[in-house]
Amino acid sequence: MNNQQTCFTPFTYFNASIEKIALPKRFTFPHCYEPHPLCLLAADELQQQLQNHKPLQRELDQTGKMFGVLLVRNTEGEVGYLSAFSGKLNTHDSSYTNSYEKTVNAINFVPPVFDVDAQTDFFHEESKIINRLNSELEKLLTNPLLTEYQKTLELVLNQQDDQLDQHRNKMAVNRKTRKAKRSKVKDSLQGDDLAQHLKQLAQESINDKNQLRDLKNYWHELISQVQQRLSSLTDEINALKKKRQQLSTKLQKKLFKQYRLLNSAGIEKDLIELFENAPYQIPPAGTGDCAAPKLLQYAFQQKMKPLAIAEFWWGQAPKSEIRQHKNFYGACSGKCQPILAHMLDGMVIDDNPLLVNPAEGKVLELIYQDDDIVVVNKPSEFLSVPGKNIEDSVYIRIKQQFPQATGSYIVHRLDMSTSGLMVLALTKRAQKKLQQQFINRTIKKRYVALLEGNIEGNVEGSVEENVKGKIEGEINLPLRGDFEDRPRQLVCFEQGKKSKTQWEVIETVEGKSKLYLYPETGRTHQLRVHCAHPQGLNIPILGDDLYGNNSFDKHGSNQMTPRLHLHAQMLTLSHPVTKKEMIFQVAEDF
Repeated sequence: MNNQQTCFTPFTYFNASIEKIALPKRFTFPHCYEPHPLCLLAADELQQQLQNHKPLQRELDQTGKMFGVLLVRNTEGEVGYLSAFSGKLNTHDSSYTNSYEKTVNAINFVPPVFDVDAQTDFFHEESKIINRLNSELEKLLTNPLLTEYQKTLELVLNQQDDQLDQHRNKMAVNRKTRKAKRSKVKDSLQGDDLAQHLKQLAQESINDKNQLRDLKNYWHELISQVQQRLSSLTDEINALKKKRQQLSTKLQKKLFKQYRLLNSAGIEKDLIELFENAPYQIPPAGTGDCAAPKLLQYAFQQKMKPLAIAEFWWGQAPKSEIRQHKNFYGACSGKCQPILAHMLDGMVIDDNPLLVNPAEGKVLELIYQDDDIVVVNKPSEFLSVPGKNIEDSVYIRIKQQFPQATGSYIVHRLDMSTSGLMVLALTKRAQKKLQQQFINRTIKKRYVALLEGNIEGNVEGSVEENVKGKIEGEINLPLRGDFEDRPRQLVCFEQGKKSKTQWEVIETVEGKSKLYLYPETGRTHQLRVHCAHPQGLNIPILGDDLYGNNSFDKHGSNQMTPRLHLHAQMLTLSHPVTKKEMIFQVAEDF
C-alpha cells in the first residue's frame, strides 16, 4: 500500500501500518457505537494535526468543535480515511491570511455539502431586502417615543388599577355600613319612614356602582388614547417583523433545497424532503453541516466505499452541553437522524443497540411487598417503563406479577442505566399517597456514584468539610431537554427547571471518587449532568455513555465499561396506609 499522502485531496493514507487490523464487516450505526480500531487510529492522527495547527488550536481553546473521521476504500481499493468538522471554522490570525482555506488544505478536510459563503450571489438579493428591513426595524425600535409611550401606558394601567381598587374597597366599606343601617332602621322605623330610608340606602348603592362605571370609562378612554399612540409605532414594527419572517422562511427553504444529499445508490434528496416526516419538519439551524453528512457526501461523490465512522469533541466545552475534550459521541438525533437514515439506506450497518432489550435474562429482585406497595431493586440497563421500541420494564414485570392490582404501579422512575430502589403502588389509595409524598419531597433518596476522577481540587461550586471531616457540597444547575439531541439534557439558566443536588465524598479509590448523592429535585439525568458539568463536579460518573467517557482501549480492544456506576441505594418513605416510616437500603455492586 502507498503510504504517501496524496496532495490536495481529502483522502488520507494512514501513517502507520494497518495490515494487521481487520476491516469492519458492517458500517457503524452512527448514533450509538464503539469506534472501530482504525477509526481510533485515524482520529489520533487527526488530533495530532489539530494540536500542531496553532491558529486553529487557538480558536478551539475558546470554542470547541465536533470532528469526524470516515474510514473508506477508494476506487483503487486502497483503505484510508476522510476528515471533517461540524459547522464552520472561524480562525482569524493576522499572520495567517485566508485561514479557512489554508486550514482545510493543510488538514485535508472534506468540503461542505453546500458552501453558502462560496455562493456569493445565492443570497444576494434576498439578503439585501432582509438587511434593509433590519435597519428599518433598528430605527423603529430605538425611537425614544416607543419607550416613552410604553412607560406611559404602564404608568396609566397601574394608576387605573390603584384607583379602581381604592373605589372597590370604599364600596365594600359602604356596603357594610348600609347593611348595618338597614338592619337598624328595620328595627326602629315603620311605614313610609322605613321605605324612605331603604330607598335612600339603595340609591347610595347605585351611586357607588355608577361611580365605578364612570371611573372605568374614564380610564378606558385614557388608556385607549395612549394605546393608540403606541400602536402607531408597534403596528409598523410588527408588520416589518412579519415581512422579515416571511422572507427569512422563504430564504431558509431555498437554502435547505441546496443541500442535496446522496446515498450509496446515488439517490439524492434535499433537506426539505428529508425532514418531511421528521418530528420537526423545519430543519434546525446548522442542519447538513455536521461532520457525518459531510463525510458521507464526499465519499459517495468520489465513489468511495464508507467502512466505519467516528466523531469526537476537540477543545473547550460549550456552556450548556456536556462535551469533553477527545471524547467520542454519536451523531445527534435532531439534525442528523433524518439525513443519515437516507444516506445509509441500502448499506449493511451495525444493529441499533437501542432496539435490543437490555433487560433480557435479568431478574427483578423484590425487596419488600404488602397489599399496598412493592419495593424492587432495579438492575442497571433495565427500563422503568416501556420504551418506544422495548416493552420489557419494571412496570411490565410488576404488572404481570400482580395482575389484580388497582394502582397504576409507577409513581417514580430511575434512568434505564441507573440501578437501585424503586417503590410501586398496588392500589389507587397507595398511588395517590405516594405521589403526594414525591410532590411534597418528603420521600428521601440517597444514591451512590463512582466518578471517573478525584474530586478534590476539581470543583468550582460550594464545597466544605462537614462535622465528620468529609468533603461535601451543593449543586444548583437548571436543566432542560436538548431538543436537537434527545435524550441528552442541557444546563440552561434561561429556560431550565430548578435542579438541586447535595453530595458527599465517601472515599477515593484508585484515583476515583465514591460519593453519596442526595437529589432534592428529580429531573431527567440530573445526577449525571450535575456530576459531569464543569459548573458541577466536573467529573463524569464512571461508565456514563452520554456525558462521560466511552471506556474503550485506544489500542483496539473495544472493552467498554460494563455499566453506569450510579445506584439508588437508600429510599425513605412513609407507608401510604399505616403512615409508618420505612427505610429501604440495598448495596451497590461496584
